[in-house]
Amino acid sequence: MTARHEKRIIGPCIRLHPNDNVLVARMDVGIGAEVPGETWTTRSQVPAGHKIAARSIRAGEPIVKYNVCIGFAATDIAPGSYVHSHNVSFQEYERDYAYARDYVPVVPVPAHEQAMFDGIVRADGRVGTRNYVGILSTVNCSATVVRKIADWFTPERLAAYPNIDGVVAFSHSLGCGMEMTGEPMDLLRRTIAGYARHANLGGALIVGLGCERNQLPGLMESQDLRDSPLLKTFVMQQSGGTRKTIEAGIAAVEAMLPQVNAITRRPVPASHLTVGLQCGGSDGFSSITANPALGAAVDLLVRHGGTAILSETPEIYGVEHTLTRRAASRAVGEKLAERVRWWKEEYSVGRDVQINGQVSPGNQMGGLANIFEKSLGSSMKGGTGPLMEVYRYAEPVTQHGFVFMDTPGYDPVSATGQIAGGANLIAFTTGRGSMFGAKPVPSIKLATNTPMYRRLEEDMDLNCGVILDGEKSIEEVGEEIFRLMLRTASGHRSKSELLGLGDNEFVPWHIGIMS
Repeated sequence: MTARHEKRIIGPCIRLHPNDNVLVARMDVGIGAEVPGETWTTRSQVPAGHKIAARSIRAGEPIVKYNVCIGFAATDIAPGSYVHSHNVSFQEYERDYAYARDYVPVVPVPAHEQAMFDGIVRADGRVGTRNYVGILSTVNCSATVVRKIADWFTPERLAAYPNIDGVVAFSHSLGCGMEMTGEPMDLLRRTIAGYARHANLGGALIVGLGCERNQLPGLMESQDLRDSPLLKTFVMQQSGGTRKTIEAGIAAVEAMLPQVNAITRRPVPASHLTVGLQCGGSDGFSSITANPALGAAVDLLVRHGGTAILSETPEIYGVEHTLTRRAASRAVGEKLAERVRWWKEEYSVGRDVQINGQVSPGNQMGGLANIFEKSLGSSMKGGTGPLMEVYRYAEPVTQHGFVFMDTPGYDPVSATGQIAGGANLIAFTTGRGSMFGAKPVPSIKLATNTPMYRRLEEDMDLNCGVILDGEKSIEEVGEEIFRLMLRTASGHRSKSELLGLGDNEFVPWHIGIMS
């Protein structure tokens, strides 16, 4: 599933692949509508973005979209009929993972032609796209304190430091009442550490309570973090309590501000750009416009030496074999298959969650019948190039190119893992209109359709609906997205930043047992 050029507009519908037995309604379609080249007329009212049977489909026969199975006919379906969750059954089927069979190395852009952006180069060589001071809590019990410290630094109090984007709190609900050892605690600690050392933070404080299970000394030691002039730690029970810790934290940040402010942006290669790929509030046009256009931008980014992180494991389920086939090696492909297996056979067994078939009400209303259909579009964000590595949640991403990180499909949790892994920009596609920011990283929003873009233009950075409107190609919009990535990484404010979004989206994945 690598071609992006096979869709064909036929009257009110779109045929995505010659082998498909469904069409996609390009607009709201009424009963009795004619479709050029077809011998039937529509038998149902079909909303824009939803599916119409292109021929007779017998009960049990695969429903095929983009030449990929997205489910099975629950009953006989006549041509021209509305095809959705009411007559599409979700069931497992055999997929050939064909590890690394279709691997093709990336052809890089020559070094002298590599795209550049104006980045913030830290003393150790890391490159940021923003310049924040972060205040992190080890536990929910210090959440109020970190927010009070951050809230003190109003725009007026930071006016003397024009190169600082803000002081932001990263609080969460974990850190105690949880397993003291093992993956849940390891995951939380590497998430906190990933933010503390993130290139978009010029300085950081970490604040603990003192009696929590996620002890501050254990966090620092396990993650190889050290106190320094730009990384300070406080334990409330040792610092005199709430008020005194807030005062001490404010004083510590004030001491950092001159050094954090002493930066200048300078041109750096696009190889320093790591983009977390997200989609939320998807619709039937996601796989036709924004997701493949973002995939085209990713192909460009990777050729220029950059990195793109595809995530949301439940949202590649059903099409994971299209990724394992492109893996750089069998070992990389097997890592991805193992993560999918863990979700299916261990983590989500017997639970009413997305990987077991259901998608959100918004996705349903947008035209997606089940998780296979959503995954079909979601996976397109990764482009057409080779899968170079697979990471667990919040692990540091060190491999350049197209990679995968195991995360839930819930956007704040998924993006938190990507940022902890080193993403310094988020690219987020949406068909329904998700509102999302992700401090300390800029997030650009890519709309799948023109009506939603016009309705929510304050929140959307780019309209990919022009592909559906016939005004531009996927490749042209992909080029626009790539240029928007570079411009945003250079300091241009995204719509979510202008609206102040991103203060509440630090949400580490809680995979363990609460006690």
